[in-house]
Amino acid sequence: MRTRDPAWAAAITGCPVETIEAFARLVGEHKRAYFRLGYGFSRSRNGAVNMHAACSIPAVTGAWLHEGGGAFHNNGAIYHWNKTMIEASDLRDADVRALDQSRVGAVLCGDADALMGGPPVEAMLIQNTNPVSVAPDQERVKRGFARNDLFVCVHEQFLTETARMADVVLPATMFLEHDDVYQGGGHQYIQLGPKLIEPPGECRSNHEVICALAARLGASHPGFQMSPRELIDWTLRNSGWGTLAELESGRWIDCQPDFDTAHYVDGFAWPDKKFRFKPDWSGLETSGRTIKRWRRSGAVAAMPELPDHWAAIEEADAAHPFRLATSPSRNFLNSTFTEMPTSRGKEGRPQVMIHPEDAGAAGIADGDQVVLGNARGEVRIAARLFAGVRHGVLIAESIWPNAAYPDGRGINTLTGADAIAPMGGAAFHDNRVWIRREAIASRE
Repeated sequence: MRTRDPAWAAAITGCPVETIEAFARLVGEHKRAYFRLGYGFSRSRNGAVNMHAACSIPAVTGAWLHEGGGAFHNNGAIYHWNKTMIEASDLRDADVRALDQSRVGAVLCGDADALMGGPPVEAMLIQNTNPVSVAPDQERVKRGFARNDLFVCVHEQFLTETARMADVVLPATMFLEHDDVYQGGGHQYIQLGPKLIEPPGECRSNHEVICALAARLGASHPGFQMSPRELIDWTLRNSGWGTLAELESGRWIDCQPDFDTAHYVDGFAWPDKKFRFKPDWSGLETSGRTIKRWRRSGAVAAMPELPDHWAAIEEADAAHPFRLATSPSRNFLNSTFTEMPTSRGKEGRPQVMIHPEDAGAAGIADGDQVVLGNARGEVRIAARLFAGVRHGVLIAESIWPNAAYPDGRGINTLTGADAIAPMGGAAFHDNRVWIRREAIASRE
């Protein structure tokens, strides 16, 4: 649209018109232009719209047709796993609620919408996640986990903050202590992760715990009777990837489709082969099932029909003049590795990056203790002056344990848990805050 010119984009992004025009010229003049679109890109209230708009650019230019051109966000579909035996999906009851994990605080605090109109959650088994550190709206999460009438069992490798809230903690194996199979995240290979050592003490794998629970609950499924290696072999065979013996012999399986398929030379994966510049946001499907209307989130009807900017983010205002992103750090992965002395030593301490000119205006010096706040709460953290961030933007890298902060409130205290359109999830990088230098009480 003619109204969407570089000046319009500059006003939204803060990126100079000259830079936008130079980027557009690079994309337009180089047919092999390639867009690598990460997960953080979608962690905003308009993230799905942004992702679709970015993917639309190579469809317009024809970059998909060229080796090295196109766009990439996720290639999970190339593995076409049949997980029936692993997940017992053939016995799944579609009427049983599937609650949004990113809204676990609202769920545990009895929010009717988060509970989808159903009864309260009274018991939880937690594996492979650490919600008391990583879930948004942390104050509400902590209140929910502190309920006296909630039974929590955590299956973990470390005594995380979620494990500390549990009634029962079960020790879990690490990846060298059980057989598993892995798909690439950003590459195209299936790899075997064989068990190399015996687990210490009473550590058990996820599969062992689930099978033991099934036996005690009287649940029956062939998968519960299979060893991990038998499950891997069945899944490989029924997904079209051969046998476990063949995987062990070949060491990996290359799942990359041929060039014409990967680059949509014969059209996109729709019956009419056409790219959808006008997506049906309200009719999206996942896991082969249409999402029920009660799982819709946000103002789906207000989403742009065509690639565009959607003014749906949590904009800064007079009371909250900064926008905060909780971006990944180099030595942690969400809350993974935060228990490791080496990783913690390299990261040092929780810090928030602020542009030096913004810091100067607020009377903040490098290393000062500052307070970040919004309607969800306050967080005390050290300031790090860094000219690489935009004016008006704060970056707090990684998910440190809450205990690493002076008052025990982690950065996700400030993150909203409102479900974002069109299919839920959290806007981890889309929060407005204020910042001030913490007053240090004088000592006699």
